[in-house]
Amino acid sequence: MALIDKIKAKAKANVKHIVLPEGEESRNVQAAVKIVSQGIATLTLLGDPAKVKEVAAGASLEGLEIIDPRTSDKCEEYAATLYELRKAKGMTPEQAAELVKDPMYYGVMMVKMGDADGLVSGAIHSTGDMLRPALQIIKSKPGIKTVSSCFLMECPNKAYGDDGVMVFADCAVNIDPDAEQLASIALGAADSARALAGIEPRVAMLSFSTKGSAKHDLVTKVQEATRIAKELDPSLMLDGELQLDAAIVESVGQLKAPGSPVAGKANVLVFPGLEAGNIGYKLVQRLAGAEAYGPILQGIAKPCNDLSRGCSVDDIVATVAITAAQA
Repeated sequence: MALIDKIKAKAKANVKHIVLPEGEESRNVQAAVKIVSQGIATLTLLGDPAKVKEVAAGASLEGLEIIDPRTSDKCEEYAATLYELRKAKGMTPEQAAELVKDPMYYGVMMVKMGDADGLVSGAIHSTGDMLRPALQIIKSKPGIKTVSSCFLMECPNKAYGDDGVMVFADCAVNIDPDAEQLASIALGAADSARALAGIEPRVAMLSFSTKGSAKHDLVTKVQEATRIAKELDPSLMLDGELQLDAAIVESVGQLKAPGSPVAGKANVLVFPGLEAGNIGYKLVQRLAGAEAYGPILQGIAKPCNDLSRGCSVDDIVATVAITAAQA
């Protein structure tokens, strides 16, 4: 069974409520119809009901909740809570009242207040527009200092990872993480591997050096991140610094890092910075024909996930299933 089918099955086994703030966008509406018909999640679409029906183009919206944030009877309650959360940052009650009319903020408040279990957005919003209210309102999990992202990668060549399944992090959020942030990213990616991919993580902290073969501040950062991550979770199979081939090719791993519990068999790859991570996942996606599911936010207190603005209807269905599984 394909990875996404396993995730959908998990979501169906414990149906969650997901909010889609971009309810007036046609791909979201088409995806919502599929999601409800397949029993993956219960859904709320945010937007003007007339516009939602218009973009539905005759498709049945039965089973879908549609809320217009501008007229919702929850606005007063949400605005009061938002003001309390943000008044120390200078927000006024008037500003809070105006913000909750924005579907993105209204959707995040639904998740914060327990009126939805998770949120998916990004078909017509940037990552920053989605991430900003989520970090301001929902915040990170207790003990997690760095919210990051991962991609679930499923490669047709099943020689690497666990039957071709791997987790790549961070590929979308943290541009130049320091050692402490990199360690947090590694722990988050390990959790994602277990919770979403159903695999026991073997985490490689990637670099252009393996076990001191090169000397540079960038290498030292990865070495320090490896040390911190091991201290935070001594039971985790994690090693570094490792070059990519030493991390995933068994013969190279045995040669360059003999005795490593991870070298040559890593299924979670932690990139040293966003440049490498973003380029890396797209190379594997395009040149190896891998399925890439993400970016999936990790470390946030309640699941909120981003879409590419070029996403397809099936991409939205998959991301909602992942969000429901996280919840």
